[in-house]
Amino acid sequence: MKLYHSPLAPNPDRVIFFLRAKGKLEAVDLEEIQIMKLEHKTDEYRDISPFAQVPALVLDDGTKITESRAICTYFDNIFPEPNLMGADAKEKALIEMWDRRVELMFFLQFATWFRNAHPAMAPLEVPQSAESAAKAEKAARRMAVKIDEHLADNEYMAAGRFSIADITLYVTCGFCRVMKWAPHKELANLGRWHEAMTARGFAG
Repeated sequence: MKLYHSPLAPNPDRVIFFLRAKGKLEAVDLEEIQIMKLEHKTDEYRDISPFAQVPALVLDDGTKITESRAICTYFDNIFPEPNLMGADAKEKALIEMWDRRVELMFFLQFATWFRNAHPAMAPLEVPQSAESAAKAEKAARRMAVKIDEHLADNEYMAAGRFSIADITLYVTCGFCRVMKWAPHKELANLGRWHEAMTARGFAG
């Protein structure tokens, strides 16, 4: 298997951290794609990932899988332990619920803020929109508070145990650095959770 990734980019990091939590990072061959050099836009890479997305996984039989969560689903099935996406119907639903909340209401809002406000993203986000940036920033900060409130009574994001929802949140908190924002340093419960996740060593 070959995994195309881009260091420090959040979606590739989600898969790398997931594999590291599984203890299976060595099971894939890694090939780096430089997003800022537009390597994901080349015809060669589009043959692997038609929508120019990173990460992308190519199986030994030639099957190509994109979308970070889909790649994680594949890995959770072929490497079933430790389980990170739910062991029964209830766990699967709770973990997916919180994972999607983090992805759609926190990560994507922050990404919209970043893409529309950071000067380095101007070549990729044409045109940048100050209005979109401001709206997304407000939504991301509001969701960070909601997550902090959830963590006041929960050690983990979902199902009472470590899961992909924690990985997605951890990656998002790390991504926030690009806008010089550290929500886990502003919000006490999120900070306690972040320290515990860092201590696990799953993120390297």
